[in-house]
Amino acid sequence: QVQLVESGGGLVQAGGSLRLSCTASGRTFSGLTVGWFRQVPGKERDFVAVIHSRGHSTIYADSVKGRFAISRDNAKNTVYLQMFSLKPEDTASYYCAARTKDWSPGVTFSYEYDYWGQGTQVTVSS
Repeated sequence: QVQLVESGGGLVQAGGSLRLSCTASGRTFSGLTVGWFRQVPGKERDFVAVIHSRGHSTIYADSVKGRFAISRDNAKNTVYLQMFSLKPEDTASYYCAARTKDWSPGVTFSYEYDYWGQGTQVTVSS
């Protein structure tokens, strides 16, 4: 079992920055691919970014490419999502998720993930 806890959400003005953290416990973290997803009420959970278990590879959604950066510190069992140039449309609940499968094209799909955090709210005001 893996427990994931997100933190770092909040209210920020458009153009501002936030850094989200996802801290894991319960299993060897360095063996897990970790992704970030976001969801607004009434809509599906959308892929944001993902990072390989060793940090070798990353993938970003087109909507955040160039503005968000995902990274990890396996010694701290933590994955970060640094968000720059935030826009009102980035407003959502942000979730981190972990999967035990090897890296594959499926890492951008929410159903490929085994463990989820409880989410953290990000609100960007215009």
